[in-house]
Amino acid sequence: MNRTLIAALLGSAMAAPLAAEIRIGHVYGQTGALEAYAAQSHTGLMLGLEYATDGTMEIDGEPIKVLEYDTQLDPARGRAMLAEAYGDDDVHIAVGPVSSGVALAMLPVAEEYERILIVEPAVADSITGANWNRYIFRTGRNSSQDAISNAVALGEEGVAIATLAQDYAFGRDGVTAFAEALEGTGADLVHQEFVPTDTTDFTAAAERIFQAMGEVEAERKMIFVIWAGGGNPMGALNAMDPSRFGVEIATGGNILPALVAYKDLPGLEGATYYYYDIPQNEVNDWLVEAHFDRFDTPPDFFTAGGMAAGIAAVEAIRAAGTHEDTEALIETMEGMTWDTPKGPMTFRPEDHQAMQSMYHFRIEARDDVDWGVPVLVREIGASDMDVPIRN
Repeated sequence: MNRTLIAALLGSAMAAPLAAEIRIGHVYGQTGALEAYAAQSHTGLMLGLEYATDGTMEIDGEPIKVLEYDTQLDPARGRAMLAEAYGDDDVHIAVGPVSSGVALAMLPVAEEYERILIVEPAVADSITGANWNRYIFRTGRNSSQDAISNAVALGEEGVAIATLAQDYAFGRDGVTAFAEALEGTGADLVHQEFVPTDTTDFTAAAERIFQAMGEVEAERKMIFVIWAGGGNPMGALNAMDPSRFGVEIATGGNILPALVAYKDLPGLEGATYYYYDIPQNEVNDWLVEAHFDRFDTPPDFFTAGGMAAGIAAVEAIRAAGTHEDTEALIETMEGMTWDTPKGPMTFRPEDHQAMQSMYHFRIEARDDVDWGVPVLVREIGASDMDVPIRN
């Protein structure tokens, strides 16, 4: 073979395009206080991609590659990791993070690189509110959805409520949204307590709440707890016997390890994002069966959320016919409805927040279950919640 022909063949090989690859970056806090949430989210993301592609991990013949980045729950690092994903690794769609504070730092990066960020599971309203940009879509619930569903579950005439929350974006936004959601229910929000995220001794905060509650007349008095991560105050508050002040504890749903503390609080009510035994649909049936088969445990709170994000990414790329044209993806995703373990979700066009059901529950203590079981009182559908548009 002559040199000219060899050179031509080599040049042709070098010029041939590499096989197309869809790169999805999961930018999340693998290490740190919320690592349990992170692990669930990643498991769910991978299961969602598997489910939506019928196990092929391909969309229209193009393979999906998932790249992982650890934010370590540091906003500056989260911003740098997302820039690395978009800039150095040419990630087409990013998913994450766990922490609301980290998410807020990451939002401008998506806008700078003009790439989509599917926020899951960070909750703060400001993510799809004041700090939002058009490249942000959220499959996770926001603080308003948490707040409104809990207000629907708990708020009524003759109820006095105090809140205990963490002093950062998740807690602050949660209380603001909850206070707004209670308006018109007849319930009164009479006191607010914010404590550092690493608090383990809740005595002082609880005593201030009990004192405030002692000064009000109400048929029913509650401490509503808004908390994420370790150091959950449920057990500590219950150990202080709030019933001696005529006060009961209320809170939203949580991951299974946190629900262990709920077992000592039968009858506790609130609203939850997910509990594996509540939704009745094909996607959730698949998730529960697959999770038991592979991990010998039920799927948890953020597993369902990760799965919703994975399915959303696949459905968006498939419907848009592209993973590289961000404008086509945005046009497709605005108003898009897709099936998730919680049933249908829809990205609201105005702020790209996923509209979804929540669940009013009441805790039962069962001898054969290690945690308090959230038993469905009623499903609170997306149409039952007037979720504000805040952007």
